Amino acid sequence: MISKQQTPPIRFIGFSEDWVERELGKIAQFSKGSGYSKADLRVEGSPIILYGRLYTKYQTVIDKVDTFVDEKVNSIKSQGNEIIVPASGETAEDIARASAVTQKDIILGGDLNIVRLNDSDSPTFIALKISHGKSKLELAKKAQGKSVVHVRNSDLQSLLLNLPSLKEQTAIGNLFQNLDQTITLQRRKHEQTQTLKKSLLSKMFPKKGQMQPEIRLAGFSGDWVENELGKTIDVVMGQSPESKYYTNNPKDSILVQGNADLKNGKVVPRVWTVKGTKKASANDIIMSVRAPVGDIGKTDFDVVIGRGVAAIKGNDFIYQMLTKMKVDDFWKKVSTGSTFESISSSDIKGALIIIPKSQEEQNAIGQFFKQLDDTISLQAKQLKTLENLKQALLAKMFV
Repeated sequence: MISKQQTPPIRFIGFSEDWVERELGKIAQFSKGSGYSKADLRVEGSPIILYGRLYTKYQTVIDKVDTFVDEKVNSIKSQGNEIIVPASGETAEDIARASAVTQKDIILGGDLNIVRLNDSDSPTFIALKISHGKSKLELAKKAQGKSVVHVRNSDLQSLLLNLPSLKEQTAIGNLFQNLDQTITLQRRKHEQTQTLKKSLLSKMFPKKGQMQPEIRLAGFSGDWVENELGKTIDVVMGQSPESKYYTNNPKDSILVQGNADLKNGKVVPRVWTVKGTKKASANDIIMSVRAPVGDIGKTDFDVVIGRGVAAIKGNDFIYQMLTKMKVDDFWKKVSTGSTFESISSSDIKGALIIIPKSQEEQNAIGQFFKQLDDTISLQAKQLKTLENLKQALLAKMFV
């Protein structure tokens, strides 16, 4: 039972009244979307929202739709400012979410619960309220099912919400809508830079059968040369210590066991060990040698390496070349094992690569991509900061 009169820890200046408990069924009307599926999607046509996109695409406010269908007779369309809640999902926690649809004439697909509020409440605020905090937990408890869970309009009708005045709802809704837009723009910028790097990797390293890249840094010319990877790097294959030596104490040695310990090009510690035979030093490249093969990351500190990874001593150019090999699925093609991929020391050392003749060009390419990686890393941190800010404000501005 939600307390009938509460106030959040953080409020906009000018608001001091208690929030009042209301039942959603008393302030809204309810209906269902009409039946469309992914098979109905077209490149162009009438805009539609399918329930699955609430999990993968849309945030609190949906003001732009990028999926289309050939419209069927008697389709259910938005009037503007509806709230939609998925009627089906994989988990109770996931299904307890809502979005406000601001545009008119958007087809609302099947498996969507549609909530139309009275004029005294803000759709954006109510969508936020349903999707977070106590209301989300309450709705999750109402969800039923095992392999697939369901939320009905009757579950929504009995949902209790603590609500402020419409003016305060609007102020809070606008804040989070603007924050969501900032997060979306930052995420898009991050994704665009990642896409740019992938494109440049394709163009700044020679394609199969060629000895020069499509794009060259100024001041360099001539063919690159073919060589075995093992003649340009040192490789140490990992060996896992016995599990009895594992700890959770950060004062012990960090153990890198596989690709799960490699995230965004860095080693991310999960387990520590008091004993290890195979080790890697700070600035070494760590590469997964068991499924999925070829994931890489740099380590900023000394680590113990398990049998799921190898330590490679190479410069920034080698790191970027290994990145491209992963993108090209190079290691998957040479790996052994039908159900569980793996590569050996001889697979790594014997891999044929094309590299610049001069160390200067290698260094220049390595530095160019390092700066791009630094930009990607900074953008990821900025995105995480914004996401953390949103979560902190949600915790402090709602009851």
